[in-house]
Amino acid sequence: MMTAQQGDLMDRLPQVRGRLQSHVSLARYSWFRTGGPAEVFYEPADEADLCAFLKALPPDVPLTVLGLGSNILIRDGGIDGVVIRLGKSLGDIRSDGVDLVAGAGASDFAVANLARDRAVAGLEFLRGVPGSIGGSVRMNAGAYGRDMADVLVAARIADRFGEVQQVLAVDLGFSYRHSALPEGDIVLSAHLRGVPGAPDAIARRMAEISAERDLAQPLRTRTGGSSFKNPPGEKAWRLIDQAGCRGLTLGGAQISEKHTNFLINTGTASADDLEKLGEDVRARVKAMCGIDLEWEIRIIGKAAGGMR
Repeated sequence: MMTAQQGDLMDRLPQVRGRLQSHVSLARYSWFRTGGPAEVFYEPADEADLCAFLKALPPDVPLTVLGLGSNILIRDGGIDGVVIRLGKSLGDIRSDGVDLVAGAGASDFAVANLARDRAVAGLEFLRGVPGSIGGSVRMNAGAYGRDMADVLVAARIADRFGEVQQVLAVDLGFSYRHSALPEGDIVLSAHLRGVPGAPDAIARRMAEISAERDLAQPLRTRTGGSSFKNPPGEKAWRLIDQAGCRGLTLGGAQISEKHTNFLINTGTASADDLEKLGEDVRARVKAMCGIDLEWEIRIIGKAAGGMR
């Protein structure tokens, strides 16, 4: 049922060609399958629809952008304002020689597969990144020794007001699992560059990555990927293991027995369970060795009681 506040917000929003709905559960859009509702949920029809919406959006309305939901924990109280989900409508991928241009909603898997089919090497690592291109650019996602900073030429970015510019990779301030993109900016597409390669060799490397992931990670569970960034010179999973956290549980949340840098929803976890278990792990590692683990998973929204 729509509240008066939700109705008021919907009344203030511009007309769109995409899907604009009130009070949509976000649990289905998170790989953890947890999280409260979006006050308003928007899936743009295309890039032009998105930019027109941003231009007309009242500046006081909070804005949150979601991709595939693989590296995110949405709190149980949900998210105020408008949640924009970039999906298939912004998921086109084009190739020209060793260059690929992928929309923000394209999955990293799909980009890796097209690169293989076009005999473009250097993008195989994307087979090991469970997310979408927009999010991967924002967080400089990577795996198996490479990251987006190694292959990105430039990105098309829309600011909070719908103005679009192309930004060179060298101007994005990339560092380990981080970019300097302002919080309100939205990645629209990414220009990636590989090198010529043999499709068979590319396919073999991608198969190796898939096999390594399947062997080492709890892929068939409700998880959000790596929970914490690796501290300089350390591996987060090793520190977590040494702190005695393998298999640790809280409510329906668990630290994976298979890979200790993965939080798991065993089926009944709330977002609060997952966040509190993660904070418990951070406290135990800090007490053991003095290292502050930094969340790699993005935690957004408000708690069930309404506090952020």
